[in-house]
Amino acid sequence: MALMLKNRGAILILMLNIFLVFTGIGLIIPIMPKFMNNLGIGGSTIGLLVATFSLTQFLFSPLAGRLADSYGRKRMIVLGMIVFAVSEVIFGMASAPALLFASRMLGGISAAMIMPAVMAYVADITTEEERAAGMGYINAAITTGFIIGPGIGGYIAEFGIRVPFFAAGAAGFIAGCMSLFVLRESLSAKKSSSDSSAAADKGGSLLSQLLNSYREPFFLSLIIVFVMSFGLANFETVFGLFVDHKFGFQPGDIAFIITFGSIAGAVVQATAFSWILNRFGERNVITICLLFAGLFILMTLFVHKFWMIFAVTFVVFLAIDILRPAISVQMSRLAMDRQGYVAGLNSAYTSLGNIAGPIIAGVLFDININYPYTLACMVLLICFGLSLRAKRQMQAQSPEHGSSTT
Repeated sequence: MALMLKNRGAILILMLNIFLVFTGIGLIIPIMPKFMNNLGIGGSTIGLLVATFSLTQFLFSPLAGRLADSYGRKRMIVLGMIVFAVSEVIFGMASAPALLFASRMLGGISAAMIMPAVMAYVADITTEEERAAGMGYINAAITTGFIIGPGIGGYIAEFGIRVPFFAAGAAGFIAGCMSLFVLRESLSAKKSSSDSSAAADKGGSLLSQLLNSYREPFFLSLIIVFVMSFGLANFETVFGLFVDHKFGFQPGDIAFIITFGSIAGAVVQATAFSWILNRFGERNVITICLLFAGLFILMTLFVHKFWMIFAVTFVVFLAIDILRPAISVQMSRLAMDRQGYVAGLNSAYTSLGNIAGPIIAGVLFDININYPYTLACMVLLICFGLSLRAKRQMQAQSPEHGSSTT
């Protein structure tokens, strides 16, 4: 792991950047009820704010991925962090819904700029054997940001409802400056030129890229990314409402369940994920995680005691937290000299899932509280079947690579 040790500083800065972005996203959760009251906005507006962030990220991600290939990862990371800082400050200053929407749009753009560039940067500075560990560290930072974001937001809000956003803006600006002065560009001039040509070959509008993505060898991975994001967003969006309506859980109970499960996932990503992937291969890990996530989401409908809800939710979060970086590693291996482009598509499909998941979950929850999880289970199990079929096809075509990671 000499290369990982050599680039440990770069990995840590990348982790800090991505951690701050997703912590900033999580800040909104405990604070939005007060914003709703102060600004006189309703639940439908809140839903649109959530969708606006993901939609903007979705629209901008493919372009950001190509720019990362053409102009370098570092530039996109630094610029993305500055945009993130500005978006948080605008949200903190907002006195009308229009500014909230403007902030969320900028936040979506910043996430689109940062995510593909960070993933491509990790792919640049690691070998194939080290890549699983690198992706695991990044995804652990993402998970940790989601974990502590709401908690930090709720604590800092005691000093003022707008203070958390100003704090996030300041932290984002500092992280951007650190990246500017400490990070080295991971693309050599030769590779940058090669990637620019590849990006040009894959140019075109977002719609054309998505329509043509079915031709790519990693298309099934993109579908799994969408399904995973849809299922996780579906699960998380209504989880608090689900256990509140069905079991009368208090906010402390809900926070404990989500936090413990997410922390366990982050620990696995940072420690055992590399071993798991190298031992079993990406395809096997992805297939098993899809199966477990689907089945245990379904089990949520049939358990009643607190410790059973805790155990089932723990498995769901753990499966998702292993599944996310496993797919990223698989696509990075297939991307070759188009790391930024593929990472951009990865981010775009993730955003599609994050747009559709909460909207559909909310509608289904209003009809019947069990419907969102029933749908999430069905979608994940269908995707499990597709993944299993693709794995068997690969084994039939290349028996000697039956456990291949591609």
